[in-house]
Amino acid sequence: MSYLSREDARALAERVLRFSRAEQARVTIVSGDTGNTRFAENQISTSGDVTDTSVTVTSAFGRNVASSTTNRLDDESLRAAVQTSERLAPLSPENPEYMGELEPRATPERDAVVASTENLSPETRARAVAEVTSRAEARSLIATGYTVHGTASFAVMNTRGHFAYQASSNANFTTTVRTPDGTGSGWAGAGFFDWNDLDAADLAARAVDKAELSREPRDVEPGRWTTILEPTAVANMVGLMMGSLSARSADEGRSFFSRPGSGNRIGDSFLDDRVTIWSDPMDPRLYSSAFNGEGLPNRREVWVENGVLMNLAYNRFWADRQNREPTGFVSGYYMEGGDATLDDMIRSTERGLLVTRFWYIRGVDPRTILFTGLSRDGTFMIENGEIAYPVKNLRWNESPVFMLNNLEMMGRPVRVSPSESSGLSSAVHVPPLKVRDFTFTSVSDAV
Repeated sequence: MSYLSREDARALAERVLRFSRAEQARVTIVSGDTGNTRFAENQISTSGDVTDTSVTVTSAFGRNVASSTTNRLDDESLRAAVQTSERLAPLSPENPEYMGELEPRATPERDAVVASTENLSPETRARAVAEVTSRAEARSLIATGYTVHGTASFAVMNTRGHFAYQASSNANFTTTVRTPDGTGSGWAGAGFFDWNDLDAADLAARAVDKAELSREPRDVEPGRWTTILEPTAVANMVGLMMGSLSARSADEGRSFFSRPGSGNRIGDSFLDDRVTIWSDPMDPRLYSSAFNGEGLPNRREVWVENGVLMNLAYNRFWADRQNREPTGFVSGYYMEGGDATLDDMIRSTERGLLVTRFWYIRGVDPRTILFTGLSRDGTFMIENGEIAYPVKNLRWNESPVFMLNNLEMMGRPVRVSPSESSGLSSAVHVPPLKVRDFTFTSVSDAV
C-alpha cells in the first residue's frame, strides 16, 4: 500500500504533535502515489510514477499563525518543521479570521480506494495509450494526450484531539487527435475512480471521428445560437456557477447571489425549474472531499433544487459572523438531467451549433457570473436535424445562469473529464444540454 493507513496516519500525526509547543497546532498529512503517461505524435513521450508523503504543521499563538512543510519523516526533520512554524508564527501578522482548532467531531468515513487504480502499472497505461495512437495512425491522424491516476490518503489532526482521515483513488484520460493538415481537431476525455471503467477504444473512436469530421471548417456568423452542449462543455459552464457559491461574497454584495440592499438570495428561484444540483461526499458517484484542510466535515448539500437556490457555502468564520452553522462545500457535484440523447437533440434542431468543449475561460463580471472563452476540438453546424459541416471555433460571452434559464432539452448525467486541466479532479456529473440564445461574439481561426 503506497498511502498511509488510518492507523499509520494517526500515529505519525501524534508523533509530530508531541514536538509542538504552540498554544494550538494542526498537522496535515498527504500520502500516496501518482502515475502518468504523456503521448504525442502517436508515441509515448514521458511516463513517471511518484510516491510521497508530506507533513504540514500549522502553529498558532493567539491569532498569529504560520505553517511549515516537510516530506522527511524522521524525528529530527519533523521536529525542525514544527519549530520552523513556531518561529514564523510570532513574526506573522495576526489573522483576524483564525477560528482556532476544531474540537473532536465525526467526519464522513468511506472506502474510496479502488484496487485497479491503486495498482495500475506503466504497462497498463501504455496499452490504453496504444488504443488511441494505433487507431489514429491507422487513419493517418496525429494523437496526443495524457493519462494520470493517483491513490492517496489525507489526514488532519490537531492539539484539541480532532482527527479526520480519508483515502481515495482517481484517474483521468484525455486525448486530442489532429489531422495532418492542421484543420481538424477532435477531443475526448474520461474521468473515473476504477481504471476498469475506462473504455479506451471508445474514447479513441470519439476523438478520431471528430478530428475527421472537423476538417476544413467554415465561417459562421456570431450571434445568439441554439446550441447543443456536450457534457464536458456543460461542466465547463456549470462549474463557474458552482465556484461562485460563497455566502460571504453574497452577503457582502459582491456576487450574483447578493440580494439588492443586503443579504443573499437563498430561497429565490433563479434557474429553469428542471435544474437540481447537489454534492455528497458519501455518494459513490462523487466521493468528494470528506473534510477540508482544517478537518471540518463536509456533508450532503442540495445547492439548487427545481431552480431554487437552497444554500450557499459558509466557512467557519463567516458562519460564526452570521450566527449559522458551517455548511458543506462544493467538491464534486451532480446535476440532474432528463432522458434526451444527443441524437434526439440534433434531430430536433432546424439550425444550430454542436459544441464539444470550451477552452481559455476567463471571468468578465462576477456580479452576473459572466465569462468568456472559446469553443475547441469539434464545433459543428446542425441543419435540418443533422450535422451538416464543421465550423470555425467561436468566442463566447455567456453566464451559466443565463444558459440554465434557456434550457430546451436535457440528457442523462454522465461523469466528465476536466477540460482546462489534465490532472485529477473531483468527480462531476452533468447532462448534455440543448439551450437557446447562447451568445457567440466572434470567430476564431485557431483550431
